[in-house]
Amino acid sequence: QVQLVESGGGLVQAGGSLRLSCAASGRTFGRYAMGWFRQAPGKEREFVAGISWSGITYYAASVEGRFTISTDNAKNTVYLQMNSLKPEDTGVYYCTADQRDYPSRRTYEYAYWGQGTQVTVSS
Repeated sequence: QVQLVESGGGLVQAGGSLRLSCAASGRTFGRYAMGWFRQAPGKEREFVAGISWSGITYYAASVEGRFTISTDNAKNTVYLQMNSLKPEDTGVYYCTADQRDYPSRRTYEYAYWGQGTQVTVSS
């Protein structure tokens, strides 16, 4: 089992920045791909960014160039740096992990999820 705990969400004005963190614990050895998804009220959960076991990054078109996903393997932590935030970035952000080499853009392909952290961007 892998436990994921997100932090760093909050309220920010449009154009601002936030950095989300996700600390992993438990059975963290092995080849894991990590990802961030988000869910806005009344909408389905959607892929935001992912990082492969080897460090290759993937982004949704809507956040490309504004968000950066990274990992600190020594701390078992994955980050999501979010710049130039827009009101449409508002939602609950979830950290996710699965024992695979490459991240998926499909929610059902991830075995482990954090509890989520709220991000609200005001206009």
